[in-house]
Amino acid sequence: MSAQFPADPFGTPSSDGRGTSPETAKPWDRWLQILIILAVVTAIGFAVELLDVVMDGRLDMYGIVPRTWSGLLGIIWAPFLHADFAHLVSNLVPGLVLGFFVLLSGRALVVTGVVWVVSGVGVWLTAPSMSTTIGASGIVFGWLTFLIVRGLFSRDVWQVLGGVVITVIYGGILWGVVPGASGMSWQGHLFGAIGGVLAAWMTATSAGDKKVGDKNAIELGGLS
Repeated sequence: MSAQFPADPFGTPSSDGRGTSPETAKPWDRWLQILIILAVVTAIGFAVELLDVVMDGRLDMYGIVPRTWSGLLGIIWAPFLHADFAHLVSNLVPGLVLGFFVLLSGRALVVTGVVWVVSGVGVWLTAPSMSTTIGASGIVFGWLTFLIVRGLFSRDVWQVLGGVVITVIYGGILWGVVPGASGMSWQGHLFGAIGGVLAAWMTATSAGDKKVGDKNAIELGGLS
């Protein structure tokens, strides 16, 4: 007896939002597209940091400055800015892995958007006055918690198992939400993690509403 498993072992939805099912999709083509996206994001990160080096670190001033109107723009720019190449690489290493599975989920835009806003606004509201927060770690933390908890909201066994695996591998970095080391934005980590949970709930809810709508449409169609 043969068994059929989802193309995404971490619980990809049955449709990618364009009407393509796992039966008709070409997994390797999709993976190649994801790898290209991640390569472009990596190139942008290194290009921005190289420009920052050329400008003697002046780009870093465009990060999130709490409770200032100009600092609100930092919510947009902060994930692209890093203190140095070591800081950039420390975010890229887990970010590329987690980003791959978020992209594979088919909900990357929604998840990243929610995490980006929640993390940035949280930092703007709660970080120490006159500080400047930069870096993509808030988004990384959001991707992490999204992957960990989404199966609990969607009640998908594959996503739950995937969340367990992700927790075993990367769960230790969640200690970064606890106030600790000087110079580390635990606020960005905490609100990024909260954003990831919120994104998991939102995407599971929207998927559930779609299933109910499809079921109702079928039932109504049967009465016509």
